[in-house]
Amino acid sequence: MLDLIREMMSMPVTLILVGVGIPTSGLLRDGRRDPVTRQWVFPPVKDRGRSPNAHAATQHERRFEMIDLDAFSYDTPAQIEAWTAHLRGLESCLRLLNDTDGMLTTGGMPEYLFRRTNGVVGLLEKLIQTGCRHAIETRAEHLTVDLLQRCTVSPTDLPDLDADSGEQPEIPQMPKKKRPGRNTVFDDDGPTGAVG
Repeated sequence: MLDLIREMMSMPVTLILVGVGIPTSGLLRDGRRDPVTRQWVFPPVKDRGRSPNAHAATQHERRFEMIDLDAFSYDTPAQIEAWTAHLRGLESCLRLLNDTDGMLTTGGMPEYLFRRTNGVVGLLEKLIQTGCRHAIETRAEHLTVDLLQRCTVSPTDLPDLDADSGEQPEIPQMPKKKRPGRNTVFDDDGPTGAVG
């Protein structure tokens, strides 16, 4: 990987590389080759990714401009529109039999999806993927809030992400739903208390 990065740095092009937890991964730090094992050895990450490291002017991290992209927000009209535009893009890629236009972007669906994912794209995509699988298996062929309420996303659904490095986002609790004809709120674990 280091050789590939060095080769890219000598190219007369601008590259945009996307990843999660890059400052804490050690990828942009210089390594040394162990003479015994002939393997690359990277120093441990001591500063939890604060960049750049003033101790080494030639490190890779000084050669890249890191731009942090936070999760989506849902507070202002512009933020809501950005979230909805992202949902519209996802919507156009869905391959369910029923018409998908407006499936993720109308009614209360954008706000529901934001509450379920806290605006984290990886969680959104995993929820939509799980929902589509369920919609196909049940032959509903359409995503609704009720259908998505039956879908969960857990850390085991994100096995490639390292929780210790910050790659694995915090998964919000599923919104509680009120069952008709009852005065008790239920979540996945059963009743949680009476509602006044």
